[in-house]
Amino acid sequence: MIRDTLATLVTTRANRPSAIAEAAALRVRPTGLLGEHGKLMVIAADHPARGSLRAGRRPHAMADRMDLLDRLCTALARPGVNGVLGTPDIIEDLLLLGALDGKVVVGSMNRGGLAGSAFEMDDRFTGYDAGRIAAMRFEGGKTLTRIDYEDPASVSTLEATARAVSDLASHDLLAMVEPFISSRVDGAVRNQLTTDAMLKAATIAAGLGSTSAYTWLKLPVVDDMERVMAATTLPVVILGGEVDEDQDATFARWGKALACPTARGLAVGRSLLYPPDDDVVSAVDAAVGLL
Repeated sequence: MIRDTLATLVTTRANRPSAIAEAAALRVRPTGLLGEHGKLMVIAADHPARGSLRAGRRPHAMADRMDLLDRLCTALARPGVNGVLGTPDIIEDLLLLGALDGKVVVGSMNRGGLAGSAFEMDDRFTGYDAGRIAAMRFEGGKTLTRIDYEDPASVSTLEATARAVSDLASHDLLAMVEPFISSRVDGAVRNQLTTDAMLKAATIAAGLGSTSAYTWLKLPVVDDMERVMAATTLPVVILGGEVDEDQDATFARWGKALACPTARGLAVGRSLLYPPDDDVVSAVDAAVGLL
């Protein structure tokens, strides 16, 4: 079955690339950003395009594209899941598979700063742009905005993010900004997951662009999350982060953050697509239950 689906996708891409735009034009759009539970529940799959293939103890979990697509389709079909976040290659596969009807589609816009590279903080925009997102009738775009006070490349990322926020807003489209204060430790980029660092990151991100009318923040759970969430009036979705062997503890942290007034949903990828027990359905249903 998977081999047949793979063959069909490759044949369509090779012989009729226009099928992608046709599928986008025929996609049934959602009536709004929020699902029946009043929140946005997004499955994220923009990791492979930055060379980040690890999920928990599996170093190349996301390298098998058909397995990833199978997990994504399973997750997207679960009740309460009303969105997906991905790069063009993944979103277009899902379009061809007919998996995006009624779903909020958020296109990943920047992935130039490849994980582990010497130029990792130079996160140029190499994915979707606002014009293409609008043309494909998607609901918004997402940026990863890491800020290193000691790396001059960060100002380019800030400028590009501000431009993306403004461009998306000009089309009345969601701008989902995922900010971090980052630094290099022994040559490797590390995001500072402290309360003070996330307070600073959130407030910087909220002010990017010519308007914040369409900006949502995508934030990780840190200690004293209530202080971080109180730093902005922008809607916030909680990101999942790395796969944790202790799922109950992870869900408890998400639940606590979701209780904050600014919380408007979850945007989770590997934690739900590659849970420790490999039960995607149970993991997704448990996350939806938190909403």
